[in-house]
Amino acid sequence: MQTKLLYLSDLKFNLDVWKRELKFHQAEMDEFEEKLGDISIRGLGVDTMAPLEGFQNKIIREREVIGRLLQRIRKKNKLIETADMSENIDGRLRQQQSMLRDDMKIYIKLHYALKEEMMDFFLQWL
Repeated sequence: MQTKLLYLSDLKFNLDVWKRELKFHQAEMDEFEEKLGDISIRGLGVDTMAPLEGFQNKIIREREVIGRLLQRIRKKNKLIETADMSENIDGRLRQQQSMLRDDMKIYIKLHYALKEEMMDFFLQWL
């Protein structure tokens, strides 16, 4: 039973780290959206507005992805909380979590690519 508790604790730790990271990215998107709003009211023309609208759309999409990942994390946490302590450790929970881990890796890579692109845009127009 002690081994099972450690196993579940390790899985929960990963979920907690991912959840905090996603919450941070949500807050970051709020800040980026605010900066895009600051740029839009300056009336800098079509050269600015087209990429600005593209970034706004990407932020909307990113929020959707974050929401789905957070939902998967909540579901995974429920599975861990309701795990049968008498059941043998068969790796099923870890295998399911590895799919989420792979999706988190992809999301993080795409998030930082978008962030870099937006920071270049901000340097140009702020």
